[in-house]
Amino acid sequence: MAVGAAPKSSMHKPNEHFPNAHGQERAHDMNDFGDMMKQAQKMQAQMQEAQAEIGQMQVQGESGAGLVKVTMNGRHEVSRVEIDPAVLGEEKSVLEDLLAAACNDTVRRVEKAQAEKMQELGGGMLAGLNLPFGKMPF
Repeated sequence: MAVGAAPKSSMHKPNEHFPNAHGQERAHDMNDFGDMMKQAQKMQAQMQEAQAEIGQMQVQGESGAGLVKVTMNGRHEVSRVEIDPAVLGEEKSVLEDLLAAACNDTVRRVEKAQAEKMQELGGGMLAGLNLPFGKMPF
Protein backbone atom coordinates (compact mmCIF):
# COMPACT_ATOMS: atom_id res chain seq x y z
CA MET A 1 0.00 0.00 0.00
CA ALA A 2 1.28 3.44 -0.88
CA VAL A 3 1.96 5.98 1.85
CA GLY A 4 -1.18 8.02 2.56
CA ALA A 5 -3.45 5.68 0.59
CA ALA A 6 -6.70 4.61 2.20
CA PRO A 7 -7.16 0.95 3.02
CA LYS A 8 -9.29 -0.89 0.47
CA SER A 9 -12.02 -1.60 3.04
CA SER A 10 -12.80 2.11 3.37
CA MET A 11 -12.73 2.89 -0.35
CA HIS A 12 -15.89 4.57 -1.58
CA LYS A 13 -17.91 2.32 -3.86
CA PRO A 14 -19.62 4.17 -6.68
CA ASN A 15 -23.41 4.27 -6.32
CA GLU A 16 -23.39 2.45 -2.99
CA HIS A 17 -25.93 4.98 -1.67
CA PHE A 18 -28.07 4.89 -4.81
CA PRO A 19 -29.96 1.60 -5.16
CA ASN A 20 -31.19 2.49 -8.65
CA ALA A 21 -30.14 4.65 -11.57
CA HIS A 22 -32.85 7.23 -10.78
CA GLY A 23 -31.33 8.24 -7.44
CA GLN A 24 -34.51 7.67 -5.41
CA GLU A 25 -32.59 7.50 -2.14
CA ARG A 26 -30.95 10.84 -2.90
CA ALA A 27 -34.37 12.47 -3.49
CA HIS A 28 -35.53 11.13 -0.13
CA ASP A 29 -32.47 12.64 1.56
CA MET A 30 -33.17 16.00 -0.09
CA ASN A 31 -36.78 15.90 1.19
CA ASP A 32 -35.47 15.27 4.70
CA PHE A 33 -33.07 18.19 4.32
CA GLY A 34 -35.90 20.41 3.05
CA ASP A 35 -38.04 19.45 6.05
CA MET A 36 -35.14 20.17 8.38
CA MET A 37 -34.64 23.60 6.79
CA LYS A 38 -38.37 24.37 7.17
CA GLN A 39 -38.16 23.42 10.85
CA ALA A 40 -35.09 25.63 11.30
CA GLN A 41 -36.85 28.58 9.63
CA LYS A 42 -39.91 28.05 11.82
CA MET A 43 -37.73 27.96 14.94
CA GLN A 44 -35.91 31.11 13.82
CA ALA A 45 -39.23 32.93 13.37
CA GLN A 46 -40.36 31.77 16.82
CA MET A 47 -37.06 32.95 18.33
CA GLN A 48 -37.43 36.38 16.71
CA GLU A 49 -40.99 36.65 18.02
CA ALA A 50 -39.86 35.64 21.51
CA GLN A 51 -37.00 38.16 21.39
CA ALA A 52 -39.47 40.91 20.46
CA GLU A 53 -41.76 39.90 23.33
CA ILE A 54 -38.83 39.78 25.74
CA GLY A 55 -37.69 43.22 24.64
CA GLN A 56 -41.13 44.65 25.38
CA MET A 57 -41.62 43.08 28.82
CA GLN A 58 -41.40 45.34 31.88
CA VAL A 59 -39.89 43.86 35.03
CA GLN A 60 -39.63 45.50 38.44
CA GLY A 61 -37.08 44.77 41.12
CA GLU A 62 -36.62 46.35 44.51
CA SER A 63 -34.48 46.70 47.59
CA GLY A 64 -34.95 47.86 51.16
CA ALA A 65 -38.35 46.11 51.37
CA GLY A 66 -39.66 48.23 48.50
CA LEU A 67 -38.06 51.54 49.47
CA VAL A 68 -36.26 51.62 46.10
CA LYS A 69 -37.83 50.12 42.97
CA VAL A 70 -36.35 49.86 39.49
CA THR A 71 -38.29 48.97 36.34
CA MET A 72 -36.38 47.57 33.38
CA ASN A 73 -37.36 46.13 30.00
CA GLY A 74 -36.13 42.85 28.51
CA ARG A 75 -33.23 44.67 26.84
CA HIS A 76 -31.96 45.71 30.29
CA GLU A 77 -32.92 49.34 29.75
CA VAL A 78 -34.08 51.09 32.92
CA SER A 79 -37.37 52.88 32.34
CA ARG A 80 -38.25 53.98 35.88
CA VAL A 81 -36.69 54.43 39.31
CA GLU A 82 -38.90 54.96 42.37
CA ILE A 83 -37.41 56.11 45.67
CA ASP A 84 -39.52 56.26 48.81
CA PRO A 85 -39.21 59.73 50.38
CA ALA A 86 -38.25 58.12 53.70
CA VAL A 87 -34.91 57.09 52.14
CA LEU A 88 -34.03 60.63 51.13
CA GLY A 89 -33.12 61.48 54.73
CA GLU A 90 -30.49 58.71 54.81
CA GLU A 91 -26.83 59.12 54.01
CA LYS A 92 -25.85 59.20 50.36
CA SER A 93 -24.03 55.85 50.61
CA VAL A 94 -27.20 54.14 51.94
CA LEU A 95 -29.23 55.39 48.96
CA GLU A 96 -26.47 54.33 46.55
CA ASP A 97 -26.40 50.82 48.06
CA LEU A 98 -30.20 50.53 47.87
CA LEU A 99 -30.21 51.69 44.26
CA ALA A 100 -27.46 49.25 43.27
CA ALA A 101 -29.27 46.39 45.03
CA ALA A 102 -32.56 47.27 43.31
CA CYS A 103 -30.83 47.34 39.90
CA ASN A 104 -29.21 43.96 40.54
CA ASP A 105 -32.52 42.49 41.70
CA THR A 106 -34.21 43.74 38.54
CA VAL A 107 -31.48 42.31 36.29
CA ARG A 108 -31.89 38.89 37.96
CA ARG A 109 -35.65 39.06 37.47
CA VAL A 110 -35.29 40.05 33.79
CA GLU A 111 -32.89 37.15 33.19
CA LYS A 112 -35.26 34.74 34.93
CA ALA A 113 -38.18 35.99 32.82
CA GLN A 114 -36.08 35.61 29.65
CA ALA A 115 -35.11 32.05 30.54
CA GLU A 116 -38.73 31.16 31.30
CA LYS A 117 -39.87 32.59 27.97
CA MET A 118 -37.23 30.67 26.07
CA GLN A 119 -38.04 27.50 28.00
CA GLU A 120 -41.69 28.02 27.08
CA LEU A 121 -40.72 28.50 23.43
CA GLY A 122 -38.49 25.47 23.27
CA GLY A 123 -40.71 23.27 25.38
CA GLY A 124 -37.51 21.98 26.85
CA MET A 125 -36.04 21.38 23.40
CA LEU A 126 -33.61 24.30 23.69
CA ALA A 127 -32.70 23.59 27.31
CA GLY A 128 -30.17 20.92 26.33
CA LEU A 129 -28.23 23.40 24.22
CA ASN A 130 -27.08 25.32 27.31
CA LEU A 131 -27.58 28.70 25.66
CA PRO A 132 -27.00 31.84 27.74
CA PHE A 133 -30.60 33.13 27.64
CA GLY A 134 -29.99 35.41 30.56
CA LYS A 135 -27.25 37.21 28.63
CA MET A 136 -29.06 38.06 25.40
CA PRO A 137 -27.64 41.02 23.50
CA PHE A 138 -30.93 42.87 23.05
